[in-house]
Amino acid sequence: MKPGLFEGNEAVAYAAYHAGCRFFAGYPITPATSIFNTLLNLLPPAGGTVLQAEDEIAAMGCCIGASMAGLKVMTATSGPGISLYSEHISFAVGSEIPMVIVNVQRLGPSTGSATKGADGDIQFMRWGNSGGLPLIVLAPTDAADCFVLTLHAFNLAETYRCPVILASNKEIGMTRESLDLGSLKQPEIINRSRPAGEQVFLPFRTFAGKDVPGFMPIGGDTLVRQTSSTHGIDGYITTDPNEIGAMAARMKRKIESDIAQFAFAEEKIEAEADTLILTYGVTARAAKAACRELKAEGRPVSLLVLKTLWPVPEHLICQKAEGTKRVIVTEMNLGQYVREIERVLRDKKVEFSGQMDGRLISPAQIKEAVNG
Repeated sequence: MKPGLFEGNEAVAYAAYHAGCRFFAGYPITPATSIFNTLLNLLPPAGGTVLQAEDEIAAMGCCIGASMAGLKVMTATSGPGISLYSEHISFAVGSEIPMVIVNVQRLGPSTGSATKGADGDIQFMRWGNSGGLPLIVLAPTDAADCFVLTLHAFNLAETYRCPVILASNKEIGMTRESLDLGSLKQPEIINRSRPAGEQVFLPFRTFAGKDVPGFMPIGGDTLVRQTSSTHGIDGYITTDPNEIGAMAARMKRKIESDIAQFAFAEEKIEAEADTLILTYGVTARAAKAACRELKAEGRPVSLLVLKTLWPVPEHLICQKAEGTKRVIVTEMNLGQYVREIERVLRDKKVEFSGQMDGRLISPAQIKEAVNG
């Protein structure tokens, strides 16, 4: 592709196409609709499908079915839509169905302000499914991140057989900026693995050293069972506590034990700094500007921009906060991810700086928090 001007949402769509996504289902909603619109131009000519479902619940159901049939799939929504996705996110977690979900966050609660950005869904994206099992959430800061992290999202969904959420924001998704997609460092595309060995196929059996079962699509020559109920390795519903406990522990372990492999972040650590600014999403841009200005004024501070939010990259955070006394968490909400930092960095002074009123956080506000 030639360099050009891209919205973050358009970059997501092009990345999905490049990753091999050939099925998209969604329901139009501001500020996520331009993902839908861009894929309408990309997928059908490549033999793919773009479906406008009757509502968000149906859109998720269509994606689950298409993924179970072997396709790479994606859906996108915002605000009330991510709430409606909750039941089917639980289905995808429990049935280990690969899919990418884009949440272009807008100001809530409820219908809120459709044209105002926020990061108010951060805890919901982790805990908004029944059972509490983990899933992966990535957070871009700009259009370039939207492209690269969407590629990673598809790879992670395929690798770990799970839903992966891209936590974007209205200000990222609908801001158009100059971008050369071809120049970006792109990960090698990964496809889901088929079962190993020649044993009788069991849909949720894993082998030594692996916590992710091989994938067989429904509708082929091999009978594949899927259920949203608790099940054993054969896919049949079970009430056996040992089977249920082993399955839940494996689904938790397969993601959390591997977090070091996908703990994406950007950093600028100043050797003499006693303060670390920790942020994510669009606020990273203001934080970078604030850090530049503070350094020019003779007060260097360190910066850590997380691009993997869930599971919490605890080791990375501890490592980058080493040597600092104070950590300021700045985010576009009333204090959600700061709770995780307080939990992880119990020996540090952790402070919150944020707001949820539809306005972007400015460099001046971040500097005030540092100097306050």
